[in-house]
Amino acid sequence: MNTSVLRTELRLFRREPGALFWILLFPTLLLVILGSIPSFRQHQAGLGGLRTIDAYVPVAVLLGLIVGGLQSMPQTLTGYRERGILRRMATTPVRPGALLSAQTVVYGAAALASALLVLAVGRIAFGVRLPKQPLGYVLALLSAVLVALALGSVVSALSRTTKIAGAIGSAVFFPSMFCAGVWLPVQSMPHLMARIVGFTPFGAAAQALNQAAAGHWPGWGHLGVLAIWILLLTGAAARWFRWE
Repeated sequence: MNTSVLRTELRLFRREPGALFWILLFPTLLLVILGSIPSFRQHQAGLGGLRTIDAYVPVAVLLGLIVGGLQSMPQTLTGYRERGILRRMATTPVRPGALLSAQTVVYGAAALASALLVLAVGRIAFGVRLPKQPLGYVLALLSAVLVALALGSVVSALSRTTKIAGAIGSAVFFPSMFCAGVWLPVQSMPHLMARIVGFTPFGAAAQALNQAAAGHWPGWGHLGVLAIWILLLTGAAARWFRWE
């Protein structure tokens, strides 16, 4: 990877207040708002004895990477293509692939930083237990980051302009948030709905994170669903992506 390109992209990312807020701060802010509701800090039989705030920590973790992968990264990459930056880079020693790699690292790191902030605030402010199976949690989280970036790459590949990228990203964004449990935690979903959601990228990620948080190794079925989505989406992005 070209380190100068990575440094440049990181500097440009730091200058984007919208991306910084929605990826890094909004998930934690949402958790704080939900945690301020007294009933959300009470144990619920329907959640297996968990509090509602406990169930929303994995949701907030996923929210940051969904925003980065489906909203921010496609807009940036499509903007570069629309302004001819990728075409000009193709004539220099710096290959456009270096830019794509740098974008992946920047947004992947931002998603992980967002997740750490959510876990820290959940623990300090609301007494949410840290994941009891940390290794499994890290594996599920990294898989979720990869699938979000792969899906964002597909959105970038299909979008000729930033307006189209925004429209496609939004069309995928809201169903992804539902599957992640933003409106209804996976634990509260009817059994059939939870099974169906478990075959989606972020539904599988939510269930894998929940299992690891409870102290169990994430189900190989959920990890397998994530792996299949990563392979399919990466292959689709590589096939359809155009530099100009």
